[in-house]
Parts: sequence; structure tokens; C-alpha cells
Amino acid sequence: MLLGLSGGPDSMALLIALLEIGVEVTAAHFDHDLRPESAHDASWVRSQCEKLGVNFITARRTEPLRPGSLESAAREARYGFFTEALAQEDSDVMALAHTADDRVESLVLNLRRGTGLAGLRGMPERRGPYVRPMLAVWRSQVVDYLEVRGVTYLSDPTNSDQRHARVRARLNLIPALEAAHPGLKERLLRVSETGARRYAEVEGAAAALIRDRAIERAQLAAAPSPIRVEALKQLYVLAGGPLPGLSRQHLAAMERLALAGRPGQRLSLPGRVALWHSYDKLETSMDAAPAGPSTELRFQPCEGCSNLAAVHLRKGLHLAVGSRRPGLRMRTGPGGHRRKLQDILVDAHVPRRLRDSLPLLFADGELAWVPGVAVDARFTVPPHQPGIHLLLVEAGIPSDRIG
Repeated sequence: MLLGLSGGPDSMALLIALLEIGVEVTAAHFDHDLRPESAHDASWVRSQCEKLGVNFITARRTEPLRPGSLESAAREARYGFFTEALAQEDSDVMALAHTADDRVESLVLNLRRGTGLAGLRGMPERRGPYVRPMLAVWRSQVVDYLEVRGVTYLSDPTNSDQRHARVRARLNLIPALEAAHPGLKERLLRVSETGARRYAEVEGAAAALIRDRAIERAQLAAAPSPIRVEALKQLYVLAGGPLPGLSRQHLAAMERLALAGRPGQRLSLPGRVALWHSYDKLETSMDAAPAGPSTELRFQPCEGCSNLAAVHLRKGLHLAVGSRRPGLRMRTGPGGHRRKLQDILVDAHVPRRLRDSLPLLFADGELAWVPGVAVDARFTVPPHQPGIHLLLVEAGIPSDRIG
């Protein structure tokens, strides 16, 4: 598996532990370039991996960190590298060396600023491809483990920089709480473990709401708030959104779109993901304006087949494939009035973002068929009668493979 390896005691201990139980490891090290000695640290980590026969991949930050919290921005950059490393190694799992201390620190920080059920986990044992196998191991146990084996490790000076909220919690707040209430850290760890078990139930209920990377809006609205929020997170990740990637503000905006948005409305999210209000569903895509489906229209002579779901037009028509443009109309029933294509697509609940990408078939210059939506009866022939058999197929399929 992949392992996020900083070179500090926690990640070095996890590296040794994985090797001892026979796991083949590729170490992934990210140089944040925030300290003059960071390049030396990266070189040291590489040398340790070479000694142990461990595959090693690394990258150094080249883009400026986004404004705001340095901790948050650095984490965002690090996880960006991890995502690339997972793709590069064609792996679906990466181990991170967070400990019980990290979990308790996260829980305390979450409680301090206010949290829901998800925050009571402190840190999840697994989220997406990231696993944390050491959340029940205290940092003091890690140090003992390394000393027994004579393993050296790096010491990061930022871990004592009290400008960071986590460092202040680690060095000041939690020790003071523990001194006043001995055993509190152990009890907080049990709280986070209980929170993790409860939230696993929420994750399962949320996953059940998602079908084909979409969520029925009515089902989402009926779900309790924690399940609703988790379902939106999962939908985001399924679209390719990075972890972690959503703030409270993002989730609140997603809920507003889900519960009170207008059909066709879109919300841009981190990682080039867009959330769409598609009438009775919520859908996601990787682009703000997703490309049309990779399909194409084909037509061939037919002497009258038994496929009642197929569309057959009269022979002798001049047929052409085109796309949507202003002013298009068609008749959707025998003797019916000509209707605007726009109205037909709205009534059929075709998502707004897909309307311009639909392939359309024109007969003698008039709109004759909107695949999957409507056909103009003036140009059709009855079933089992000779005509032109229309096909909507995946682009690139050879004609001799079309049934």
C-alpha cells in the first residue's frame, strides 16, 4: 500500500510496522517548502527508504498556498499530492499515521468550535482511500516502539509552534484538562470511537440514497440532517471531488440548492465539481458545463423489424443530424400542434445542461426526432413496415457491430 511518510516518529513507526508484517510499501513524501531545511528532510526520508528497500515517490510544492489558515492550506496541498500519488501508483488505499493523540486533539478542536456527529469522531478511521490504522495507539507508545528498534526519525519544529491551534491544544489545553481530570484523554478517545461507530450508520444510510451518482430530491429532503449532509458529501466524492474538500459553507450551499433551488441551477464546488438541480434529482459533474454524451445518431434501411421500441421513419426523406438552435418546433402527436423544442425538453425533464448537447435528427429540414424524448409522427411509419431504422449508439462503435 501507499504510505504518507513525513519522516516523523508516527509515520516512521507505521512504516516499520507494515514492513514487519510483510506489507509491500510505497512511501509518498510531500515537501511543503515552508522551512529552509525541508529539502534536507526530503533527502533524509529518501535515504531511509533506500536502506529499507522501500519504493519512494516525492514532490515539492511549487504553487503558492491559498490565503487563510496555513494549516488548512498546507493540508490541502498535501492531499493534492496524495491524490496524484494514488493515481500514479494505481492504488485505492493510502495509510496515514495519525495516532490516538491526533484523534483526541481533533475532537477537542471540533468541540471548541462546535460540531455535529461527524466531528465527534475526531478523525475517521477511513475516508475515501485514506486509512488510519494507528488511531488506538498513543504517541508515547510510538516513541517506545521506535526506541526498542533503534529507529531514528525527524523532529518537525512546527509541532511546537504555538501559532497553530492544534499545537496549542496539544501543549496547553489538553494537558491542563488531563491534570484537572485524570484519565480524560482515554475517555475522550472512547467518545470519538463511539462517534465513529454511530457515524458509520449515517454513512450507510446516506449511501443508500445515491443511485447512479444522483439523489432523488424528495428522498434527500425527507432524510434527517446528518444523513442529508453525508449524502451530499458522498455525491461530491463520487464526482471526483478531493478529500477533504468541503467546508461548512459549501455544505450549507449544497443543502440550499437541494431543498430550495431551481431546476437547472448549478453550484460550483472545489476540485472543479459542479452540483446540478435536475428537476427531481441532484446530479454532479466534473466540469462547470459538462460535455455532451459520447453518442451519435445512425440510420439504416429496415424492411420492418420487431423492435417496437425503435423509431422508424419513412423512406425517401433527406435525413441530417444537427443540434439545438433557437426556434426549433415539432409535432409530438398525430394532428397535434407544433410545439417549441424548449417546451418539449422542459416537460420531459431533460436537464438544462444537457439540452444543447442532444443529437437531433432532421427530416427534409424539419426536426423529426429527439432521441429518448419525442418523434414527429408526420415522418414515422407503423411497426413492421419498411422504413429507416434510427439508432442512437456509443460513438466509435463500428457499423458491423450494431444490432
